[in-house]
Amino acid sequence: MTNDPAATNPGLYRVILENERVRVLEYLDAPGDQTTPHAHPASVMITLSAFSRHLESDGREVDVDIPAGVARWLPGQHHSGRNTRPTPTHTIFVDLKEPPAAPTAPSPREPLGPRPG
Repeated sequence: MTNDPAATNPGLYRVILENERVRVLEYLDAPGDQTTPHAHPASVMITLSAFSRHLESDGREVDVDIPAGVARWLPGQHHSGRNTRPTPTHTIFVDLKEPPAAPTAPSPREPLGPRPG
């Protein structure tokens, strides 16, 4: 991905799981921290703390406020942002990758439920 946030902002984003279906990023910043321009594919954003940011992209600007404990759909986009809260931001992004051509059932030998990457 061009402008991968884990590469453009490594002090703020880190990959915590990646496989052929998803990539999960953790985002953690301090008040006033600002990201350089980066891109997100279509993803699910889960706020672990309240999320208040000023976002900018191609001359457009918006302020976003989301409480802690909320999951939101994030369409693919390119932007930069700044934490506008007096507290740190802690968020998880679940980046979606192309699904397989057809759904598959788990193998009888494959455990059900969550598992490491």
